[in-house]
Amino acid sequence: MEYRLTDFLPTTKKELELRGWDEVDVILFSGDAYVDHPSFGAAVIGRTLEAAGYRVAIVPQPDWHGDFRDFKKLGRPRLFFGIAPGCMDSMVNKYTANRRLRSEDAYSPDGRHDMRPEYPTIVYSRILKQLFPDVPVVLGGIEASLRRLTHYDYWQDKLQKCILCDSGADMITYGMGEKVTLELARRLSEGKTIRDIRDLPQSVFLSRKEEIPGGIRPDDIVLHSHEECLRNKRAQAENFRHIEEQSNMMHAQRLLQGVDGRFVIVNPPYPPMTTAELDASFDLPYTRQPHPKYKGKRIPAYDMIKFSVNIHRGCFGGCAFCTISAHQGKFISCRSKESILKEVNQVIEMPDFKGYLSDLGGPSANMYGMEGRNKNACEKCRRPSCIHPQICPNLNTNHGKLLDIYHAVDALPGIKRSFIGSGVRYDLLLHKSKDEETNRIAMQYTRELISRHVSGRLKVAPEHTSDRVLRLMRKPSFQQFYEFKRIFDRINREENLHQQIIPYFISSHPGCREEDMAELAVITKGLDFHLEQVQDFTPTPLTNATETWYSGYDPYTLEEVFSAKSPREKLAQRQFFFWYKPEERRNIEQSLRRIGRPDLISKLYADSRAEHHSEKPRQEKRGRNHRHK
Repeated sequence: MEYRLTDFLPTTKKELELRGWDEVDVILFSGDAYVDHPSFGAAVIGRTLEAAGYRVAIVPQPDWHGDFRDFKKLGRPRLFFGIAPGCMDSMVNKYTANRRLRSEDAYSPDGRHDMRPEYPTIVYSRILKQLFPDVPVVLGGIEASLRRLTHYDYWQDKLQKCILCDSGADMITYGMGEKVTLELARRLSEGKTIRDIRDLPQSVFLSRKEEIPGGIRPDDIVLHSHEECLRNKRAQAENFRHIEEQSNMMHAQRLLQGVDGRFVIVNPPYPPMTTAELDASFDLPYTRQPHPKYKGKRIPAYDMIKFSVNIHRGCFGGCAFCTISAHQGKFISCRSKESILKEVNQVIEMPDFKGYLSDLGGPSANMYGMEGRNKNACEKCRRPSCIHPQICPNLNTNHGKLLDIYHAVDALPGIKRSFIGSGVRYDLLLHKSKDEETNRIAMQYTRELISRHVSGRLKVAPEHTSDRVLRLMRKPSFQQFYEFKRIFDRINREENLHQQIIPYFISSHPGCREEDMAELAVITKGLDFHLEQVQDFTPTPLTNATETWYSGYDPYTLEEVFSAKSPREKLAQRQFFFWYKPEERRNIEQSLRRIGRPDLISKLYADSRAEHHSEKPRQEKRGRNHRHK
């Protein structure tokens, strides 16, 4: 289907004229290419505002050099400038765990690296404040969400203040931004100034102590100041526990943190979106296409999600290294079956669709429809994870609603197969509920997943083999992976399939030592894996693992935790992933002798001639050997 320019939100003066507009209410500056699709945050916020009657324009990837003409070309908005720096933190998007440039920028045309600055939130905000000092600048997206309080920045190797301090912006709207952005626009439209708006849920602002709305209240949580965290790493760890707990509570408290003689005020978030609210967001008139200006250019991230459909938000896994809890939270918001089928039918209508959905999933593939049975218990709960250290007895783990979605999608004319590309939580599949019907459906789901929804390879994320490291990761025991693999192999035999299970693993996570990685190598060799889907731990802002890595303390127990930090220490761990490569053998043998584990040499290289010179790994996954959480 061919779309006209006016089917997209305007990006230039000419496109404004095509709509007959002489003024815009909100201008969004995006660090990503403009793809009009519900997986791209700037499009979601733009379409949400448009549906409420506001005139919205998007300036994707403005040139931040020279005369700043991209920042001036649409003039001054009536309400505010919004900064949407991108679907990923800009530094994670640009650099590997070794601080090397990634092979491409997945959210830029043709994967180009020169389309956005480092820290676009700060760069764009400063330019706009220089050009239009009296127009409010509001920060959104993952980069601002994860930098809303004092946080460790891996690329500068130091603690950074709330991003409002360095950017000069007026406000952060954190998390998934539809409700908070709409309410902000409404209040500004009524004539309030940005400085008047101090009780907006899910917003962050700076205030002098004497101007804090209501003063410092007894139920506020006053964090250690930024300056105290600079002096005392343990204070930073203590802060993080409060930040994570309040991000994942149904009724959170206000957070206050002193910095530079002022306070950062984090207002509690909105409740999770209802099904009707989430449907309304996904049912907006997206073209599901990149803007016509990119014709003939490849946008790698769009290619990945072009034929996929997201069915829910939120994740209650609470993995220590994951940013989802800080941005989407642990409570699951589900789309209705009708909304999902409507979007699948849009995909079917796409001219190059061949009948294969690449993913019918979410942050985790199999949490759709899951929630606490007793809502009162959930309203008081402080746990960052509903499934660690064990699955909450209040959690309804029934996969029935999800199976119903799969069956309805697969019954549509035009769908040949729907694949599950999102990560599957096998601990949910293996969980033995007191309800036998739930257990029966879990077995049915497992069989259908493996026999109908895997395109040859099923991705799962055990992350490590050491139970001690897994506890720090908030992941289940590796014994559960063994159990799941037995089931996977059995169903493959029974269905006469020849599929592979592709496990993801992380090295250098807090608590992980060289010996743990050596044992991981031996264990995965015993399972006949030659690992390719691996990742060196990358400290991303505002995660439990990052604050542990930086501070040396577990934020919840305040016990000291070892982390591999130097390039040499990290490489010493990473090499064990690739024990099967001839060029790694000598270093690995030396390392095993150095750490006092020569006994593992014979386990890795027992049949040294045959294995050392094997030409082709039996279980591998082609493609990039890094991934993003």
